[in-house]
Amino acid sequence: MHHAQSAAPRKILRIRQVCEKTGMSRAWIYGAIKSGSFPAPLRLGIRSIGWEEQGIDGWISSRIPKEVNNG
Repeated sequence: MHHAQSAAPRKILRIRQVCEKTGMSRAWIYGAIKSGSFPAPLRLGIRSIGWEEQGIDGWISSRIPKEVNNG
């Protein structure tokens, strides 16, 4: 039996990668999380957090005006 390709593997981004990907500062990201306007991170360990790349990509897409997004 042939199985269709499953979705791309989930990738976890650390804060530095999230800052690079979004162009936002660390302080801005944490402030936006607190206000509920940015995806909350996942707890990876006692002193470690990360974000699912798909969630960050979705947040970026939601910030792009529709006319730009549709090419």
